[in-house]
Amino acid sequence: MSTTDKAESALRSHVTSVKEDLMTGVSFMIPFVTIGGIFLALGFAAGDTVEVFNNTGSVGWYLAQIGVAGLTLMVPVLGAYIAYAIADRPGLAPGFVLTWIIQQGTIVTEAGKVLGFNADGATAGYLGALVVGLVAGYVARWFKNRDVPSAIQPMMPVLLIPVATVAVLAPIVLFVIGAPVALANQALTAFLEGMRGSQALFVGAILGAMMAFDMGGPVNKVAYVFSVGLVSEGIYEPMAAVMIAGMIPPIGLALSNFIAPHKYAEEMYQNAKNGIILGFSFITEGAIPYAAADPLRVIPSIVAGSAVGGALSMALGVGMRAPHGGIFVIPLSNQPLMFLGCIVLGSLVTAAIATLLKGDFEEEAGTTSPSAQAGD
Repeated sequence: MSTTDKAESALRSHVTSVKEDLMTGVSFMIPFVTIGGIFLALGFAAGDTVEVFNNTGSVGWYLAQIGVAGLTLMVPVLGAYIAYAIADRPGLAPGFVLTWIIQQGTIVTEAGKVLGFNADGATAGYLGALVVGLVAGYVARWFKNRDVPSAIQPMMPVLLIPVATVAVLAPIVLFVIGAPVALANQALTAFLEGMRGSQALFVGAILGAMMAFDMGGPVNKVAYVFSVGLVSEGIYEPMAAVMIAGMIPPIGLALSNFIAPHKYAEEMYQNAKNGIILGFSFITEGAIPYAAADPLRVIPSIVAGSAVGGALSMALGVGMRAPHGGIFVIPLSNQPLMFLGCIVLGSLVTAAIATLLKGDFEEEAGTTSPSAQAGD
């Protein structure tokens, strides 16, 4: 193997490792987002949306406080478990603490003043958590791999490594990562909050297409993680677009299968029944059997349908506070009927395109259909 090939192989391995570390953090974060989003939505449902936080002691207030706790903790948990994935237990506390401090607007603002700019209460958000989690994990792992006397080895994972990691990284996290990333996060948040018309359509279409493109693969995960992270910023429209887009492929292909069963293998009919259930449960992978059998026709069909559903959802301002659950969390949307309508429209687009693109299954398989045999 040449030096170039070795370098490429090492790079691919590293990229794969980073992706796995990030997804570990996301997997641990999701329950916090779920608790936060659902309880906050229940709090708003139980009380006035505007006054719920002022009605101290009410049922809605208690529910909203639980929701806020979940959404507040989700970002430090993301950073903590990314670091944990890299360095195991020694990385957990540094990842959490270092991510937490750049979620505090006052701390970030003061750090910004040292650098000569006004952060104006901005926080680093989930973007900061991604960066800090990786950095904390790598530094903690470096300390973990040092050879030390056996007498102090037991203190390494619970005392020396966490303290040393935080001590080394605190200035870097505050002044190099925290304040600049907070400004970038603030700009991104402002852009997303201010999206109107064609901007919202474009972002929704891109997110929708990404969700469908590889049906649970890396591209899908990028769109999903991006949208989940925005929930912590109080931006719920991308989450709705992503969930809608992720539900469309299995449902749309199942509809196509029901409409034109002669264009699919017989065994796919049962898969279509399962696809409806998987689709409504927000499990995009339900479309994979169809894509595996006919990728050149199926993938464009589902990308188009999901792009339409995502774009329409964003344009209509449909929001979703829960990161998962599919049809079961539709009542938590700010516009449940529109949410459902976007799913229906996108699924119909996918079904129509897939049905038009596909030929009869027997002809595509190169076999003679029963009707042709009868004609002979």
